[in-house]
Amino acid sequence: MKFPVSPLVAAVPFPPISRVKGWVAGRLFPPERPLIDLCQAVPDYSPPSELTGYLASLLDDPRTSRYTPDEGLPEVREAICGRYLRLYGGLLRPEQICLTIGASQAFWLAMVTLCRAGDEVIVPLPYYFDHAMALEALGVRMVHPPFDADCGGLPDPEAIAALMTEKTRAILLVTPSNPTGAITPPATLARLLALARDRGVALVLDETYHAFLPGGGRPHQLFCDPGWEDHLVHIVSFGKTYALTGYRAGMLAASEAFIHQALKVQDSMAVCQPRITQEAVRYGVTHLDEWVAGNGERMQRRHDLFCAEFVREKNPFSLVASGAFFAWVRHPSPGGGWAMARRLAEEAHLLVLPGEVFGPGLSPYLRLAFGNIDEKEIPDGVARFRDFSP
Repeated sequence: MKFPVSPLVAAVPFPPISRVKGWVAGRLFPPERPLIDLCQAVPDYSPPSELTGYLASLLDDPRTSRYTPDEGLPEVREAICGRYLRLYGGLLRPEQICLTIGASQAFWLAMVTLCRAGDEVIVPLPYYFDHAMALEALGVRMVHPPFDADCGGLPDPEAIAALMTEKTRAILLVTPSNPTGAITPPATLARLLALARDRGVALVLDETYHAFLPGGGRPHQLFCDPGWEDHLVHIVSFGKTYALTGYRAGMLAASEAFIHQALKVQDSMAVCQPRITQEAVRYGVTHLDEWVAGNGERMQRRHDLFCAEFVREKNPFSLVASGAFFAWVRHPSPGGGWAMARRLAEEAHLLVLPGEVFGPGLSPYLRLAFGNIDEKEIPDGVARFRDFSP
């Protein structure tokens, strides 16, 4: 390449999952100790056959290959509103929805619509690395409340309020958290929305894993607030909910006025979510509530088994926080997370992500994702941590 790229983009770190998987690309592992991938949160189960059968029936229809409205088909958005009424007990209108190419594109739409270079976003540590990569590429400054291991990294509204300035455009939060799995209590979310309203900024809430709460509980009551849309921007991934990660099924929800502005970016970025993806989402939100609940229970069993094994005596790694698809652990090496992750890949055949990719000052930690590991593999996977020599 003999021409310059944007300095902002050049300064963004390379995607960490690609970097970690590159360590083992092409390597053969013995059958008695295969590679266990704990670095990416992808459901290892397939979407139900009734969903894929429904999609197959649409492939010969020429409309399936055509554009839809930028924000998505009205009947799909209407069906999503029905699902939200059941899940949240609050009102969401089709005009407040834009369907996106995964939750990542929804985040880009939100940030491009909210911010310009030089603005600030409050981003509690540890953050989701894709969010940080996008903000760095846009020239938006991240301001970090410190990570408190004693509370598992849950956000502190008072600490967030103390960091807000006239340049603050948004408070960004992921719940359940990626990377820790910790679930922000509904009362805290209500306080943060009130703070956003008081300061005239947006609360950007990424709820990619909202279908995986213990007991299938209601995530929060924010959508029951008749004025929620004035200061809340909601992001979600249907890919995790319906095992459709490759379909890139995301959504942005906000006020009708905000969506109107975001559609300017949507049209120039992606035009629309693929129609086949929209049809998959419509089928899911209409027919698969019980299937989703069953997968939530499946992931909870994995979580409970993983944590029970992990906290047994004589494990040099310690559990700090967990939930949904993730565990956040402290490793025993003073050499940093990258060095530890490399050693785990090469010596224990475990792929994990180092704490450094989730924010400054987090080198003592690792993120483990157990979406890829079946229950029968968990004892062996945890034993490799237990037997590891720091």
